[in-house]
Amino acid sequence: MCGIAGWIEHEARMADRTRILGEMSRTLERRGPDENGIYINGDLALIHRRLAVIDRENGKQPMAARHEDCTYVMVYNGELYNAPELREELRADGYHFRGHSDTEVVLKTYIKYGERCPERLNGIFAFAVFDTKSRTLFLCRDKIGVKPLFYYEYDGGLLFGSEIKALLKSGVVKPQLDEQGLNEIFFLGPARTPSCGVFKGVFELNPGECAVYKNGRLRRRSYFSIEAREHTDNEQQTIEKTRYLLTDAVQRQLVSDVPLCLFLSGGLDSSIIVKTASLYRKENRMGRVHTYSVEYRDNAQYFQRSQFQPNADYEYIHLMVKDADAKHREVVLDNLLLADALYDSVKARDLPGYVDVDASLLLFCREIKKDYTVALSGECADELFGGYPWYHNKELLFEDCFPWSRTQEVRRRILRKGVLPSGEEYVRQRYLDTIQSAPKLRTDSKEDKRMREMFYLNFYWFMQCLLERKDRCSMYSGLEVRVPFCDHRLAEYAYNMPWKLKAYGGREKGIVRKAFEDILPKEIAWRKKSPYPKTHHPVYFKICAERVRNILKKKNPLTDLLDKQAIEGIIENPDSITEPWYGQLMKAPQILAYIIELDYWFEEYQVQLI
Repeated sequence: MCGIAGWIEHEARMADRTRILGEMSRTLERRGPDENGIYINGDLALIHRRLAVIDRENGKQPMAARHEDCTYVMVYNGELYNAPELREELRADGYHFRGHSDTEVVLKTYIKYGERCPERLNGIFAFAVFDTKSRTLFLCRDKIGVKPLFYYEYDGGLLFGSEIKALLKSGVVKPQLDEQGLNEIFFLGPARTPSCGVFKGVFELNPGECAVYKNGRLRRRSYFSIEAREHTDNEQQTIEKTRYLLTDAVQRQLVSDVPLCLFLSGGLDSSIIVKTASLYRKENRMGRVHTYSVEYRDNAQYFQRSQFQPNADYEYIHLMVKDADAKHREVVLDNLLLADALYDSVKARDLPGYVDVDASLLLFCREIKKDYTVALSGECADELFGGYPWYHNKELLFEDCFPWSRTQEVRRRILRKGVLPSGEEYVRQRYLDTIQSAPKLRTDSKEDKRMREMFYLNFYWFMQCLLERKDRCSMYSGLEVRVPFCDHRLAEYAYNMPWKLKAYGGREKGIVRKAFEDILPKEIAWRKKSPYPKTHHPVYFKICAERVRNILKKKNPLTDLLDKQAIEGIIENPDSITEPWYGQLMKAPQILAYIIELDYWFEEYQVQLI
């Protein structure tokens, strides 16, 4: 994985901007600590920061290749999982390769297929290719949206980058926030409307989108989208295909020239990946798998059961470690360090985020990076296979709103009266836009139609928030995290799977459980869903409360928006928060943490309200 950026401006001389280009490059250094490069051609510059994973010697970037009378130059961030097949196909057509990097495969696939190139790629990626003959710039993002690609278009020019901070460093993009941006932060955050970069004028390619910039104009198009099709496989075929697709995805993602490990939470998803990897490595005599889990200091003492988190993870982790014969390490996080990491997690995202869920992942990845460069993680099974309570509770399922943020009451409560009066309507329209875009079949039952809408809501909103978290918080320490459940073939198959099969046995992710029950301990295969662990220690709340009280003493653009008395009420009576701010776990401590992140973001990024 890497960091990429670029700048093209009509009639500009990029050679005169080497200092600024260097500063843009340095903003991405954490994503690519191993190597860096800049390519300049007249009015265009391409920037690359490399985290070397495959073929260190021959995978250097920006990478150029000449074909016929044209030179193509690419910067690429990602991993291509069908590189071996594509390489052989291209060799058969006369293309030559100087190494075994997937970067070279992507570049030569583009040379052969042009704008149709991404349709042939199975992986997680964002890349840009410059055609020196036509002076055309091609941008692309992977089918699921695992890797980011932001851009800013202005009169006569275009900037793009893996992270917003690279765009801001150009000096062209200003950290400005209009009413739409404020609605994103206060009424949708930590989620974002698809394609919205929050800062005024900043956008992001959607999952499965590419774009061409030529003659001062950007043209975006979708090259991949989830489509509604009839599911023709019977029950046994569905079980077998689910197992094949996920097993194939895991095995493809175990390829690495650098040390690789696996996240293990003790839940179904990570356990499937760990056991599948263990069996594969043993079959190929590659040694034991190495696994990591995360916990919070004294959490066992303060753990509180809830509808969303019915039991703790540690006993299941130990069971799975033994079953997979894994070499395991538990990372225990301190609550003070967790609160302090809120600030770095803002710098990682360039936006206020998922607070302690972000901060804990950032600290977790920092520890893993000391020994490993690549990890596999179990994200996104719940979104694809109906793992959340809102898929199974009929009241939640048919409630006409985002299920992870059912009410804006607490969001409205922390704002001064009259601030963002249309916030609720803004959220409502984003919800309606999404469910109306979900493709359906005329033969779908009422439940099947709603399940398709719920899939779309989760795929384009909740899942994207989690993928953004995973990318930024891992890459902040130069750790590449792969997500096998995000294979586009699996997503397509899951979308069209009838609910009675997907919820096999009446259970969340029932089809996945059934497909892998023979290789997992029964206690793991049929364990009730439990979300990412959070801290339950009261000291974390106290730390956040103290910091928020100090924030409320300030006089600045942020505090002018906030209802200080209402926030003090949350500190005094945290049990008054009955509905999560976002997701399943963001209650009073996390709301306070979000205010801490907002304050830091406003100051660090010098956010301007317009």
